[in-house]
Amino acid sequence: MLMKTAFPFRFLLGVILLISSLSGTAWAQETAEALTVDERINLAMSPMVGKIFDVIFWQIPFTEIPFILIWLAGAALFLTFYFKFINFRSFRLFIRTIKGRYTNADDPGEISHFRALATALSATVGLGNIAGVALAVAAGGPGAIFWMVLVGLLGMTTKFAECTLGVAYRKFDENGKVLGGPMLYLRRGLKERGLGPLGRTLAVIFSILCIGASLGGGNMFQVNQAVSQLQFVTGIDGAGWAFGLVIAIVTGLVIIGGVVRIASVTSKLVPIMCGVYVLAAIAILAMNASAIPGAIGLIITDAFTGQAVAGGVLGVILQGIKRAAFSNEAGIGSAPIAHATVKTRHPASEGIVALFEPFVDTVIVCTMTGLVIVITGMYQNPDNLEGVPLTSAAFDGQIAGFRYVLSAAVILFAFSTLISWSFYGQQAFSYLFGNSRASGLVYKFIFCIFIVIGASMSLGAVVDFSDAMLLSMCFPNLIGVFILLPVVKTKLQEFLAHAREIDGES
Repeated sequence: MLMKTAFPFRFLLGVILLISSLSGTAWAQETAEALTVDERINLAMSPMVGKIFDVIFWQIPFTEIPFILIWLAGAALFLTFYFKFINFRSFRLFIRTIKGRYTNADDPGEISHFRALATALSATVGLGNIAGVALAVAAGGPGAIFWMVLVGLLGMTTKFAECTLGVAYRKFDENGKVLGGPMLYLRRGLKERGLGPLGRTLAVIFSILCIGASLGGGNMFQVNQAVSQLQFVTGIDGAGWAFGLVIAIVTGLVIIGGVVRIASVTSKLVPIMCGVYVLAAIAILAMNASAIPGAIGLIITDAFTGQAVAGGVLGVILQGIKRAAFSNEAGIGSAPIAHATVKTRHPASEGIVALFEPFVDTVIVCTMTGLVIVITGMYQNPDNLEGVPLTSAAFDGQIAGFRYVLSAAVILFAFSTLISWSFYGQQAFSYLFGNSRASGLVYKFIFCIFIVIGASMSLGAVVDFSDAMLLSMCFPNLIGVFILLPVVKTKLQEFLAHAREIDGES
């Protein structure tokens, strides 16, 4: 291990002192005003968030284009060609694989293909689809939906490559538990290719960023939007910290169970959540079927004109890419952590399963959300709503009282994402500080603290921090993916040969 187990406690003390220092400074500046708890937390965290955002979203000189978005979209496009459009020709293989056709009961791993997919989907299908689309449309206009879908389709191949590597380089501890993800394939994979120092460095950087992402996009954003929806429905403003405290306590009780328990919970919640939300979207689209062609036309037209936003075409494209990456996390490196736990001897089999995450998440669910927002006219946002409340208003205008159903779904989405991302973050934390019970408890305590912080902060600050932490993971992750592409190709050929052999026997 890289550091002694005792180090997390000093790390935690440093976090507390840093927040206390920031809080003290912020409060001193506002001594003349009586601030609520939520306002104090928001005031303390916002300056630090702004600085982090500026660093991660560094713009290419003489342009307004953040390099990080070019890095993500360009990688997805390149990999799609490199693997000869495997994202469009693997549906039949995906169905057979997820049904367990090519897996034996004694294969190494902890959970089935389906449970691994459900665990990963629980962290991607959620408030990114409900709030993320609304944020994209509000900031980039209807055309942002087009770019979200396009990036989602291309991102399928990125997800295939990284999840194949996640299984290929996983390892098992003395208790049979799996440790996998970019931390492992960066260190072990690059060492195989004579790049050991680079691999170790990238693995540490990725782990640090993954911990930050688990506290941001996988935590603060989720609870923040759940609180926003409850405030929108009830008309009660403030006291976000109290709601966050309740969620933190419930989450803390669940995440003690480990990955098997997480998989058990999320495999039940995800189909229910998706089913209710998607059926409502289908119902609204069916009731307004005649308006769908016009909505699609508006989305396509606005994608190339950008008339709806001040940023023009570039603003539309950037919003679409950013929200798509946040929604499906292709290239981020989070999903390989969950998929590494699958029971299989063929890494590419799980890559094929993971490949369809962005399709479900972005191409299907985000498109439905976007069409509802456009068809109902809420894309014009007359009430200046943000995030989930905007989507809620669009649905509620068509299905009376659906805001209450959506509130329950939002809480479930947020909760399932919290427990899944707590696992991602803990794996990264364990890589840095040791896989001991003490280390795990320290991380979970920090994670629960940030639930309360996220519930208290303003949406703008939360989105900036979440975007910065989550998307920054793509830098070390994709460097490793590019270097290890020959390994992915070899694993794919091995799995295809295995599949042909099984299919030939039936």
